[in-house]
Amino acid sequence: MRARPVRPEPPAGPSDDGPRTALTGGVARRSVQLVVRGLAAQPRTYTLAIVTSGLFGALTVAVSQVLGAVTDRVVVPGVAGELDGTGAVWLAGLALLGVAIALGMAVAGRRIFAGIGVSDLQAGHRRAVTRQYLRLPMSWHRAHPTGQLLSNANADVEAATGVFNPLPFALGVVVMIVVAAVALFSVDVWLAVTALVVLPIAVLANLVFQRYMSPAITRAQQLRAEVSDVAHESFEAALLVKSLGTEAREEARFAERADALRAANVRVGKVRAVFDPVIDLLPSLGTLMVLLVGASRAASGAVETGEIVSAAYLLTLMAVPVRAFGWVLGELPRGLVGYDRISRVLDARGALSVGTRALEPTDRGLHVRLEDVGLTVPGQDGPQTLLDGIDLELRPGRTVALVGVTGAGKTTLAGLLSRLQDPTRGAVLLDGLDLREVRDQDLTSQVALVAQQTFLFEDTVRANVTLADEDDPTAPTDQAVWEALRLARVDQVVRALPGGLDAPLGERGANLSGGQRQRIAIARALVRRPRLLVLDDATSAVDPGIEQEILAGLRHGGQGPTVLMVAYRMSSVMLADEVVHLHAGRVVDRGPHEDLLARDPGYRALATAYQDETARREAESEARTGGAAQGRTR
Repeated sequence: MRARPVRPEPPAGPSDDGPRTALTGGVARRSVQLVVRGLAAQPRTYTLAIVTSGLFGALTVAVSQVLGAVTDRVVVPGVAGELDGTGAVWLAGLALLGVAIALGMAVAGRRIFAGIGVSDLQAGHRRAVTRQYLRLPMSWHRAHPTGQLLSNANADVEAATGVFNPLPFALGVVVMIVVAAVALFSVDVWLAVTALVVLPIAVLANLVFQRYMSPAITRAQQLRAEVSDVAHESFEAALLVKSLGTEAREEARFAERADALRAANVRVGKVRAVFDPVIDLLPSLGTLMVLLVGASRAASGAVETGEIVSAAYLLTLMAVPVRAFGWVLGELPRGLVGYDRISRVLDARGALSVGTRALEPTDRGLHVRLEDVGLTVPGQDGPQTLLDGIDLELRPGRTVALVGVTGAGKTTLAGLLSRLQDPTRGAVLLDGLDLREVRDQDLTSQVALVAQQTFLFEDTVRANVTLADEDDPTAPTDQAVWEALRLARVDQVVRALPGGLDAPLGERGANLSGGQRQRIAIARALVRRPRLLVLDDATSAVDPGIEQEILAGLRHGGQGPTVLMVAYRMSSVMLADEVVHLHAGRVVDRGPHEDLLARDPGYRALATAYQDETARREAESEARTGGAAQGRTR
């Protein structure tokens, strides 16, 4: 059975004053920073990968030396008929076999350790990005499309770590370059100079490549995120798209971004198509030059045939480090772009501070006070005030209805009580403690928010209510789950499902009605026995009679939680002990329903509108029910 979603521990991470992760400086400086940070993150693994790669380089050069010796001592005498016995042949074969076996072991070690290093780096980046997502407030998430966030945790992480696949090889074969250069100079200075001239040409080619590749990769990575975002929106809006017949529009919208991504990837491919052959061609040209110079030197008696073979083979080996550095430099532009996009998430500021004070659990509801609370957020035309000068008290165990026109700030105020974001002015006090100072685990266990938009996981009823694994010792018992379902008036629905608590729910609870999904979400909140329950229009799809039973059940015995409910039904409002009228981010009036009707014209107009809307919905519901019943009798 797959792992169920678990309520996370308070995430650790840098504070808003913490160090930035973004790379600084020019391309060369940022490239070095990226490489150093990656190696420092997995020092042991990459040390082993680089050592085995260096061993591979040394052994590869050793093959050239053995090959040269075999040519002079076995091949040439054998061709001339001067070889005495077969012992030398066997020794030569054993020498080549021993070096080949050691070479194979070095290659295996390098690939294994490099693979482990890349996997660990990717896992670390994904954990860091996810932790930051959990830390950042909802206001930040609303400003960033879901597809963009998915791309940050997936495609951008892969791009940022792609350079670390060939990096241990490239660093390790530096040994090959040094040993090969020494060996070449020991053979002949002119052969060595001829062979090594390809290295500065390769460096120059890589600099030109970087100049053209960086903008192309940046464009491609951005388009990957846009394609993910469009696809996510289309999947989320599947019901809307199918019901309104806009499949062609969605297809065209996705095709436009996909075609742009294809063009960007083709551009990247064209740049690499020019660069890779140049890198592959340089060692071959160098080998031809070595053979030409070597033939001239051999004719003059300066070098022997075996030395020319050894030098030519050494230059052929130089193609390996040249290609390795080409791979690294080819991945660096993509790595820099991916890391920069990850850094923008990790360096995002506005994360909520971590509280340290304990909120003592008791059987009574929380005492909530809002003192001169204000909330201002950035806007396109300057700062926008969502809440201003809110003074409000919710006494323990009381039910308060929050009403107001659309855009009055009701959902924003509800979000403050569950600390989805912090006020920019004033304080929210829970039992006298500033909400910002309360420990996260106390807050999430004693304050529960149920939103109008209900989310259910594609898992069992039990998992959706407890949000815990079966083997979690802190998970609510089945008895507690059934009690929460009973309070939410959905226990009979669950009992009728095949499997009861173990009944699987479809994606987002697709096999339940809207009202049933909302009641499951209410049970999810109630199973934690919260002291403050915030219902943000959480019963909009629930039958009014059942809604009244749920609200009445919360007050049974006088030991229920403090309840703040954003309400749009007068039947719900009239069940509240007190009504708060919010308008334009300010409290207009508060008191019993009858008092507000008498003295608050705005509330009176609102109540009339609520009643008219409720009557209209009930008439439509009766019409649909009556039509269905008539159809069945025919």
